[in-house]
Amino acid sequence: MQRPVLSSEKLSPEVIASIAGYHQKTVSEVATAIATHKVVVVGMAMNPFVKKVRAALSEAGVAFTYLEYGNYFSMWKPRLAIKMWSGWPTYPQVFVDGKLIGGFKETVAALKAGTFVN
Repeated sequence: MQRPVLSSEKLSPEVIASIAGYHQKTVSEVATAIATHKVVVVGMAMNPFVKKVRAALSEAGVAFTYLEYGNYFSMWKPRLAIKMWSGWPTYPQVFVDGKLIGGFKETVAALKAGTFVN
């Protein structure tokens, strides 16, 4: 099930253009990393769950690429653009083979269940 979003018919052309360009460089950087690397973790400094998921992946011997965008006091707009793009509301965001698998809880569950595809 997809989360509900406002349909494009309800958006002005100016809003559509603004959304399309909102921190596009950051979104493109994330999209390129996910297309290029098998496992990508997108996170932010000072977030304990980002630190925990990176540790869990390292302990499991999973190689990953890490992209960090600011902390609680900086770069909130680029992080918002990533959230809008992925549809995932929190950090970390973990991608495997180009697919968003979730955050810390979902990644640890997949590692424990043996379903984490690496």
